[in-house]
Amino acid sequence: MPKKITLEPLSRISEVETYGNLLSVILSEELQVAKECNGRGLCATCHLYINEGMESLTPMTPREQRTLEIITSVKTNSRLACQARVIGDGVIVELPPGMYVNSIQDIEVLIGRRAEENLLHPVTGKVLVEVGKVITRSTLKQLENENFSLIGNTLAQTTKVS
Repeated sequence: MPKKITLEPLSRISEVETYGNLLSVILSEELQVAKECNGRGLCATCHLYINEGMESLTPMTPREQRTLEIITSVKTNSRLACQARVIGDGVIVELPPGMYVNSIQDIEVLIGRRAEENLLHPVTGKVLVEVGKVITRSTLKQLENENFSLIGNTLAQTTKVS
């Protein structure tokens, strides 16, 4: 039986089958999600906040916990949409404002323009350029040594130390 999910701040109500993940809800609403790790829980590009209904989601996996530990914008109600599966009604999801940067090329084409929304680092979720600010070459410097696929692969091989 389909479960109802509310997406804020859009005030949209969507449905997902039991054990469907929140990423499928976001994609069904035609919202842009980078999916840098292809839904394996290794990046922050589908990070969101659960405002209500955390008990209506599957528990966090160790991989999701490890990934959330490196995100600078993490809160106690943070989840990764690709990992959070819906098991009950009443989930209210808050989509963080901003656009995740997936590569240096994403920034290069925007140099000299004002950011229409916050530009976010794909791994840490840190704001690289605030909304309304001009995108400069110094933004590229913050990313030039990043190898996003290497970070994801390394994170996938880590184990949690107790």
